[in-house]
Amino acid sequence: MKHIDICLLLEGTYPYVRGGVSSWVHQLITGLPHYKFYLVFIGGSKAFYGKQHYELPDNVVGLEEHYLMDRDGILSPRARRGKKQAFSMWQAILSRFSNSEQSLSADQLDILIQQLGHDNGLSYDDFLYSERSWQVLVDLYFSQSANQSFVDYFWTFRNIYSPLFTLAKIARQLPKATMFHSISTGYAGFLGALAKQSQKVPFLLTEHGIYTKERTIDLTQASWIKDRHSALDTSIHKKMELTRQTWISFFQQLGRTAYDQANDIIALYDGNRQRQIKDGAPVEKTGIIVNGINMQRFAQAYQQRNTSPPKVVGLIGRVVPIKDIKTFIRTIRVAINQQPDLQGWIIGPTEEDPNYVKECELLINSLDLKQHVKFLGMQNVAEILPKLGACMLTSISEAQPLVLLEAMAAGIPCIATDVGACKEIVEGMNDQDQQLGRCGYIINIADPNQASQALLTLLSDDEHWQQMSENGYQRVKKYYQEATMYQRYQSLYQEYLSWQE
Repeated sequence: MKHIDICLLLEGTYPYVRGGVSSWVHQLITGLPHYKFYLVFIGGSKAFYGKQHYELPDNVVGLEEHYLMDRDGILSPRARRGKKQAFSMWQAILSRFSNSEQSLSADQLDILIQQLGHDNGLSYDDFLYSERSWQVLVDLYFSQSANQSFVDYFWTFRNIYSPLFTLAKIARQLPKATMFHSISTGYAGFLGALAKQSQKVPFLLTEHGIYTKERTIDLTQASWIKDRHSALDTSIHKKMELTRQTWISFFQQLGRTAYDQANDIIALYDGNRQRQIKDGAPVEKTGIIVNGINMQRFAQAYQQRNTSPPKVVGLIGRVVPIKDIKTFIRTIRVAINQQPDLQGWIIGPTEEDPNYVKECELLINSLDLKQHVKFLGMQNVAEILPKLGACMLTSISEAQPLVLLEAMAAGIPCIATDVGACKEIVEGMNDQDQQLGRCGYIINIADPNQASQALLTLLSDDEHWQQMSENGYQRVKKYYQEATMYQRYQSLYQEYLSWQE
């Protein structure tokens, strides 16, 4: 195995998913070619992912992949007692997971690494089939959720805690690295905490979106969790179904433990930094490194921009629910009442959630928009931006979208929901930045009427459009250059790497 400077821990992103965080990871690796990176990819099931979408740079010295929902082979159930000491340890760990206000301690992480999945500790067979495991589960059920379905509780318990066995095994087998860098909390962040304890090396945590917040959104909307309320309960303030809350609490604990173990915790903007602190990140560990882009890549696009806005609005992003493509489609439906020749282009990968893509296609058909809304798939962003009059994001959650910075570098005004750093990108992050002027409009989530009004206002005034075009270009040039981002990460990396010299 070649020397590893930085081991990157990646959950559900690079190199198997395109855009967003994956683009940033590729940018970071290629921008710091003097460091040797090793990649650990964590996914749900291998069936969810296809081929690699990125050619790995020369300074990537290895890649391993793990799928938390896939188990090797089929275990044969048989009666077993289970080790008393191992299950005493397990009960203590579960008690801490039930209390998301307190992270797992370093000693508890060491115990997980040493015992979880080991035959002389708590084996996976014992977790699934032993008498002591059953008793632990039953005791937890009666103490936490006796009014819920036991069958639901049983499978929730199994599904939540099974991945910990895989994570402990990964931590034991990771190659030696000078430092670990996770690009989220969640499973990857928890693995970072385990890896730090296993190898006694620094652990850096970067969050783009706030993982716990995004999983909470996903779980709140998840249709696979059935809300089981009594037919006699007519209260409009029903408590969140326990299965949802149990999953949310689990991810909160993963996040809190990652925050506790990380040496530094990086956010993309202050709003997310404040959310990290609220979720348990120690203030003194937190910091901000904004995204940056290579403006030279968009120099030709900037020169090719129109003097008046094309009647085309583009949404550049993955076609997934969190991007709320349906609101974008409805926005076009409202806007063409006043601008009949308007086109809406959806530019980005469609393979991640085929069911959602189908729903969007059905919505387009039902609103009679087949001549106005097009799925263009993956495109060269620098080539397509000059064809747009506006770049729109209708997301219900974002961090600091690179696509807005790229549009601004090409001189294309932006319309975005008031999520993540979108407002400070469009309007300015501080008094000095705000003096440059806005480069578009901020809109409410899921409001096609407001979105369409902003779009029509933007496209109807050439002089106003040109001014916003220039404002955005100057903002990126002054505050969002990728060289600054590289410099900040190089400084952090160098500090950690010097610990081993």
